[in-house]
Amino acid sequence: MNIHEYQAKQILRDYGVTVPTGTPAFTVDEAVEAARALGGDLWVVKAQIHAGGRGKAGGVKLARSLDEVRTHAEAILGMTLITPQTGVEGQLVRRLYIESGADIARELYLGIVVDRGSDAVVFMASTEGGMDIEEVAEHSPEKILHVAVDPLVGLTDFQGRDIAFALGLEGRTVFQAVKLLKALYQAFVEKDCSIAEINPLIVTKSGDLVALDAKINFDDNALFRHPDIEQLRDEAEEDAAELLAKKFGLSYVSLNGNIGCMVNGAGLAMATMDIIGHYGSEPANFLDVGGGADRQTVTEAFKIITADPKVKAIFINIFGGIMKCDVIAEGVVAAVQEVGLSVPLVVRLEGTNVQQGKDILANSPFDIVAADTMADGAQKVIALAGK
Repeated sequence: MNIHEYQAKQILRDYGVTVPTGTPAFTVDEAVEAARALGGDLWVVKAQIHAGGRGKAGGVKLARSLDEVRTHAEAILGMTLITPQTGVEGQLVRRLYIESGADIARELYLGIVVDRGSDAVVFMASTEGGMDIEEVAEHSPEKILHVAVDPLVGLTDFQGRDIAFALGLEGRTVFQAVKLLKALYQAFVEKDCSIAEINPLIVTKSGDLVALDAKINFDDNALFRHPDIEQLRDEAEEDAAELLAKKFGLSYVSLNGNIGCMVNGAGLAMATMDIIGHYGSEPANFLDVGGGADRQTVTEAFKIITADPKVKAIFINIFGGIMKCDVIAEGVVAAVQEVGLSVPLVVRLEGTNVQQGKDILANSPFDIVAADTMADGAQKVIALAGK
């Protein structure tokens, strides 16, 4: 689950990390009033969307007067930001964050991720902070320091000092860095984060460390432990189909292709997507109905797929182990009866009660194309999608 920058900064503030003073705003008038209340003579007007790269896309502007705050707020609020993380469709800006300006001497990068390769939480740090950190990672990976943390010990002081020295920090700023790093690690672990990123982490001209930006994502599977985090969800920023799928216990991710997929089991779903790609097309989604799906689940999954205007054909690929093929077949027929069939449908069944399942599909009044293998099904559905 993603949250907005101002929400992430509040979490960091709760753990003792220094962040600039700011206020969220949902209207232009609220933005101007927020700047007036903050005081000073320099503010930053920031678009709040669940994606990075806002600065390059025009979603972050400096204002040196209240009139400029209003001008920038009017321009940003309601605009569609297109960044490398939003895709070509972009993301509508529905809220802003008005923040006091900062006295920047240096910009650094700091992040934490879960590294499956080392089975550890890993800190990433770089002297090349700012908007182009992705380019640094691609073209100059040696400029990014990686430090793995032993989960039984946690981040040690000497690891914190090593990171601080690698960032070129000196004097009292080193001690600030160790405190900040340990606070960030504590927040990451206690809140079940999947990523926490400060970019940039700035050194002010007075030598203080300040988290000028913040991004925090959370492990969805751990949200039951954090109702306070769950309340921060902004459903307007999430895919409507993915939200609907969660309500029915479906694992669904919207993609950019034109072949709708319904599969049971994450591994088989990935293999199905791969074979569609192998034969020259792209899946429109990842959809795992799970091993215990019933007729209603299959029907709801079918509704989600058919509601996607990109879908030109559907491939249902089921291996009946715990789930029986005849139950799936009954669910498919019931779904078609309820939703209708506006695009070609190819079904491949294998496993428990496979013949009964095939008979149910064959005897239905609908034009359902049977496939014997994954390859056969992939080729058939791609051919039908192109008609």
